[in-house]
Amino acid sequence: MTKPIPDKAEVAVEYPDKLYMGTFERTARFDAHFDEAGISLGLYRGGGDNDRKSVRMHFHYALFAEILRDLAKTVASLPADDLVHRETLREAAKMLHLALETEQDRRDQADLTPDQEARLLHILE
Repeated sequence: MTKPIPDKAEVAVEYPDKLYMGTFERTARFDAHFDEAGISLGLYRGGGDNDRKSVRMHFHYALFAEILRDLAKTVASLPADDLVHRETLREAAKMLHLALETEQDRRDQADLTPDQEARLLHILE
């Protein structure tokens, strides 16, 4: 199911003899979902034959996990006072974290002491 793009995406695909570039803005749509092998992402812009375009990407789980790790390592490049983007990214990361928890994870967390719970919440923030 596609949703409107809330911001902007820019895509470039470079070959030795060609370069394809495209921009997807608020009038475009996207979808993102897990499947049996990894993460599927799609960007779609409607319109006439000259304007319509789409980009689909698929990342296997290990690659996507490594991308998330690299993003975490470079988060310092976001300006500290860019609170809107930091909060948006933090909330989305929390949602992904919670969605990935298993029933066993929830049971294990229930066994934490109050001090361990406070430390865990601090880490997640």
